Amino acid sequence: MDHIDHVLIVDDDREIRELVSTYLKKNGLRATAVADGRHMRSFLETDSVDLVVLDVMMPGDDGLVLCRELRAGKHKLTPILMLTARSDETDRIVGLEMGADDYLAKPFAARELLARIKAVLRRTRMLPPNLQVSEVGQLLTFGAWQLDTTGRHLIDRDGTAIALSGAEYRLLRVFVDHPQRVLNRDQLLNLTQGREAELFDRSIDLLVSRLRQRLGDDAREPAYIKTVRSEGYVLAMPVEISEMRR
Repeated sequence: MDHIDHVLIVDDDREIRELVSTYLKKNGLRATAVADGRHMRSFLETDSVDLVVLDVMMPGDDGLVLCRELRAGKHKLTPILMLTARSDETDRIVGLEMGADDYLAKPFAARELLARIKAVLRRTRMLPPNLQVSEVGQLLTFGAWQLDTTGRHLIDRDGTAIALSGAEYRLLRVFVDHPQRVLNRDQLLNLTQGREAELFDRSIDLLVSRLRQRLGDDAREPAYIKTVRSEGYVLAMPVEISEMRR
């Protein structure tokens, strides 16, 4: 039997829950809608989903808190699409930093939401097999850092794990897969988000800035991710690959 993607909608607005869930079902998806974090947790204790649509502005635990919670637990690999009434670019960045895979501002067209859900699911499934949780993973070493492809986090020279958002991980993975090679913004967008996805302007520049902070890179004279004027960015370090077993 063919798999039908299951989407969990978490939004305190009953009208939006009903509208979105009805539209997704009409377009061949399974959909479950809940009103808050408590009901989300209860549902996920016994059921699994392929993607979570998570509203930011909710009473109690808001969407950013819930996003961070999902990324820290057993659902850390489940794609998350954030919804919000806010359109400020800073709020979008916060959502990505917390681990969201995409972001859509209210009001939105149901058709666009469906397209973004499908795009996120396609991107997730296009990842190489070694990005999936398994007994054998890879450590990608560059400079003083290692990237754990199983845990999807950075490891510093002291062995401390540094959490990455989904967007940060994908971008860093592109850099370590193409070390010492200049990549322009279009290439980075295509490799991290897929041609069908449209993120807000300057998203790559902002994510590079976040990665530099994670790596302790000096923004003016970075040692790891360097800016090549009029061309793009390059990971200046060579990368060594080793297997790890859990």
